[in-house]
Amino acid sequence: MYFALMCHDKPGALQVRMDTRPDHVAYLKDLDAKGIVKAAGPLLDDDEKPCGSLIILELDSKKEAEDIAAQDPYAHAGLFEKVDIKPYTWIFHAPEA
Repeated sequence: MYFALMCHDKPGALQVRMDTRPDHVAYLKDLDAKGIVKAAGPLLDDDEKPCGSLIILELDSKKEAEDIAAQDPYAHAGLFEKVDIKPYTWIFHAPEA
C-alpha cells in the first residue's frame, strides 16, 4: 500500500531545512535501501524555494507512515508546520506497471 506524506514547512524555516537537509537525505536513503521510498522531493513556493516535502512510501499501514514521518530529521528539527499522511493509489507510471 502506498502513502503520500505532504509535509508543510513553518513560515520562515528555510534555514532550518537547509541545515538539516544532509541528515534528512541520509534518512531517506536508508529507507530507500529498504525499498520503502518510491518518490521524494521538495515542494516549492511561488519563488521556487523549498517550502515542504512530498514523499511517497510503500508500507503495510498508516501507522508505519506516521512513525517514519515522526522520525524524519526534519520533524525532529521542528521544520514542519503540518504533515498530512494519506493513502495513495498510484495509477499512472506506477513502479509495478
